[in-house]
Amino acid sequence: MSRHRTIFGAVVAAAGLVLAMGHAALGTSGAAAASGAAVAAATAGCGKTPTLRNGTYTIQSGGKSRSFILRVPDGYDANRQYRLIFAFHWRGGTMNDVSSGGTSGTPWSYYGLQEKSNNSAILVAPQGLGNGWANSGGEDLRFVDDMMARIESDLCVDTTQRFATGFSYGGGMSYALACARATVFRAVAVFSGAQLSGCDGGTQPIAYMGLHGITDSVLNISQGRSLRDRFVRNNGCTAQNPPEPGQGSRTHTLTTYSGCRSGYPVVWAAFDNGHMPGPVDGTYAESGITTWTKTEVWKFFSQFQSGSDPSPSPTPTPSATPGTTGPIRGVASNRCVDVTGASQNNGTAVVLWDCNGQSNQQWTATSSGELRVYGNKCLDVSGAGTADGTGVLIWDCNGQNNQKWRFNSDGSITAIGANKCLDVAGSSTANNARIQIWSCTGAGNQRWTRT
Repeated sequence: MSRHRTIFGAVVAAAGLVLAMGHAALGTSGAAAASGAAVAAATAGCGKTPTLRNGTYTIQSGGKSRSFILRVPDGYDANRQYRLIFAFHWRGGTMNDVSSGGTSGTPWSYYGLQEKSNNSAILVAPQGLGNGWANSGGEDLRFVDDMMARIESDLCVDTTQRFATGFSYGGGMSYALACARATVFRAVAVFSGAQLSGCDGGTQPIAYMGLHGITDSVLNISQGRSLRDRFVRNNGCTAQNPPEPGQGSRTHTLTTYSGCRSGYPVVWAAFDNGHMPGPVDGTYAESGITTWTKTEVWKFFSQFQSGSDPSPSPTPTPSATPGTTGPIRGVASNRCVDVTGASQNNGTAVVLWDCNGQSNQQWTATSSGELRVYGNKCLDVSGAGTADGTGVLIWDCNGQNNQKWRFNSDGSITAIGANKCLDVAGSSTANNARIQIWSCTGAGNQRWTRT
C-alpha cells in the first residue's frame, strides 16, 4: 500500500492543515449536557424494530444537509445496549475513507475499531463540511448531537458507552468533543491532533488517550502534548513528562498516568514516526492491517464497563423542531417563560409567569437555534455574558451565539454561547421569578417542556 494516501491520506491532510490552522477559528460554541445517574441508560431505540441499517444517511443540522455512514453490528439485538463510536476523518479525507478502511479494507475500517469491537459497537463515520472540521459557530458539535439523537431514537445504545476518535483534523474534532461534551462521551482517542476545532468549555474530566508521532511535521508533537495536558489537569492526574521513544528507534512508548481521578485515566502513546494513525513498529511504513494503534485504542475504550462511573448524560437533542411555536413551561413551577409586561422593547427581562397563551409567551424555534417572540425578537443572554446568574432578556435577532439555544432530552435548555442552562433564580416557582443562565445541574428549575 502506498504511504499516506491509502489508509488515511495524510499527504492531502498536510497541505490542508497548514492552510486550515490559520483560520480554523476554532469554533467556540457548543454546550455540555448535565450529568446523568451512574447507571446504564437505555435509549429510546431499545426494544424497537430498527429502521436504520448499514449505509449512508443524510439529516438536517443547523439548517444544512449533513451526512454520515452507519455500521450496525451483525446480528443486531434491539434488547442489547451497544457502544456507540464516532470516527472522524482527516482534512481532505471523507467518511467513505474511514468506513472502508482504504486499501487496508475491513481491518482498518473506523480506524480498526470495526474489527476490534467484534460486533459490540455501533460505528459512525461522519462527513465534515469541506472535508474538514472547522466547527464554525459550533456547527459540528451540533451535528454530533443531531446524529446521536437520530441514531439513539432508533437503535439501542448504552449512554454510558459513547466514544469518539479521529486522525489529524478528526483528532481535533474528537478533542473538541472532549472539551464540550465531557458528560456525554465516556472517552476519546486523539490521533495526531491539535486544537483545530475549538475547545468550548474544556474544564471537565473525561477519559483521554493521545497518540502522536515524535517527528510529525504537520502537527508538531508539542501540540498533541498540549491537548493531553489539559486532561491531565482536569482528571487530577499526577503531572509528569512521560518517556517517548528516541528518533531512529522505530518503536512506541505507552504511558498510563498515575494519580488520576477514578474512572478518568489518561494514556499517552508516542511513536517514532510522522503524521499518521497507523504506524508499525520496526519500520517507518504504516499499515492499517498490522498497526498496534487499533489494539491500544480498543483496549482503552473497552476497559469501561456498562453503567460504570462516571455516567454521561442522556442524548442531547440540539433544538426544538424548527417552526415550532408555543409556550415554554417550567417543570418545577408549571409556569411559563414570559416577556415582562408584554413589552417589545430591547432589554426587557424574561421571567416566570402563569401560562396564559398570550403573544409574550409564544416562542418560535428556528433552524439556526433561535427562540423568537413577536416574530423579530430573540431570547438573548444579556451582554453575551457567560457567568452564572447572567440574566435573560429579549433583543433584536442578530444571529450571535448569545441568542442560540439547544433543547436537551433531559428537559434542559442550553445557552450555546455560554455553555450553561436556562435556569430559574433561586429555584423559585413564583410569578415574576427571574430567569437566568447557570451551570447545568439537572435540577427541576432547569427543566422545561414545550406545551
